[in-house]
Amino acid sequence: MPSNVAQVTYLSPLAYLLGLEGVALLRGLKEGGGDQAFVEARIAEIRTLLADPALAASPGVEAVPGGISTDEVYRLWAPTYDEPNSMIEFEEPFVRALVDALPIGTALDAACGTGRWAAHLAELGHRVIGVDASPAMLAIAADKVPDAAFHVAELTSIPVPDGSVDLITCTLALCHVPDLAPVFAEFARVLRPGGHLVVSDPHVLLSYLRPTLPRTPGPDGRPTTFTEYHRELSHYLAAALPVGFQVRHCAEPHIPTKKSATAGVPTVIPGSDTPQLDWELLDWVPEALHAAMDVPSVVIWHFQLADTAA
Repeated sequence: MPSNVAQVTYLSPLAYLLGLEGVALLRGLKEGGGDQAFVEARIAEIRTLLADPALAASPGVEAVPGGISTDEVYRLWAPTYDEPNSMIEFEEPFVRALVDALPIGTALDAACGTGRWAAHLAELGHRVIGVDASPAMLAIAADKVPDAAFHVAELTSIPVPDGSVDLITCTLALCHVPDLAPVFAEFARVLRPGGHLVVSDPHVLLSYLRPTLPRTPGPDGRPTTFTEYHRELSHYLAAALPVGFQVRHCAEPHIPTKKSATAGVPTVIPGSDTPQLDWELLDWVPEALHAAMDVPSVVIWHFQLADTAA
């Protein structure tokens, strides 16, 4: 696209549903689960989607990529961030299993948000430091964990001395960072030799399949999308290994998808005259959803900083 033309993303509910159907068909072909009945059901469902008047009445929305900042998104999310969240509920046991097995000491919760891990680290007996770029999120964390020390800071400039931390947790946050290298360099700076880093992040494969939501209009009044950075696993290694981290564990767990017993004909989302590009749209194609979205949902890393004295 020419550089003098503003980029836009066309968010079409119909296109998204057809995309899921296509992924389901390709996975069935590749993985051997697409028998004739499955393929014919997908084709029939595609025809139904193309003929559905509600989808025809919802042509889509043009959104400007990156028109809302991370700080603004988290300011809006802060009051409700601790409400039930399927991604957090799924990720938490995997991270907790790693964290709970590590020695007690000084722990840094990097991009701590509302302090869910800061609270757990304090309960384990760690001296806790939390940093986050969002004052709104930190205010909630400070109320939740009054004995912890919280700082408004970017991950590239953490206000703690060199080699002063035994453990760093950084969960579901690196997807907001445009460049991993300076962040891992900063983690290596503040960790003591032999210290531990536990990271979770949304998986790149899931990022291609989940809905891209239109958000609050940006400065020009048009809807916008939120910029996130989803990476192949090699990108984490390229940032971590050169600064002295060693891999102790890596996992790519899947959130189980539930196959609906009644696929049925799509209906308009309750409360809306036309379908919207939102999570509820997934209910329109439950069989395709089950086939398409059986992918890793998060990546979880346990790194240890090399002990040069060992």
